[in-house]
Amino acid sequence: MKPRKTLYLANPYGFSRQQSEGPLSLLVVALEGAGAEVWEPFARNNQVDRTPGWAYRIGQADLRDVKAADGFFGVVNGCPPDEGVMVELGLAVAWRKPVFLFRDDFRRCTDSEEYPLNLMLFTGLPETGWEDYWYTSVDEIADPNKALVRWLQGVDEPPSGGG
Repeated sequence: MKPRKTLYLANPYGFSRQQSEGPLSLLVVALEGAGAEVWEPFARNNQVDRTPGWAYRIGQADLRDVKAADGFFGVVNGCPPDEGVMVELGLAVAWRKPVFLFRDDFRRCTDSEEYPLNLMLFTGLPETGWEDYWYTSVDEIADPNKALVRWLQGVDEPPSGGG
């Protein structure tokens, strides 16, 4: 049996118990249901005690996980989106990871008519067909016509981030 692909789930939800038990939990279940082995940073790396240097250790652990994961799934809600998620997204693009973005926030935060967020967030997605890598609801995650399920099933390889 082929091992499941690992997917780093960049998100700001772990800072709040209610969001962790609500939206974050729903995303993890949906991504696992689609076939991913989800690497959720708050569950994996936030168990560090609050001794001196704890923040650095968490950041370094997250950095290692982004680098080691097969792909990247980022929650880009907010105007602007969470700065930690943005750094992780930049790392994923630079390391040429397959990138998938999730935003169920209806606000637009852009100067572009084409993209709903700053154009740099889309540099890890293909120029045409980027919408297949863009998710606006948890229900879309299981859609076999969208890029994530195709990638998880090995049907096609998305272009690697970084153009």
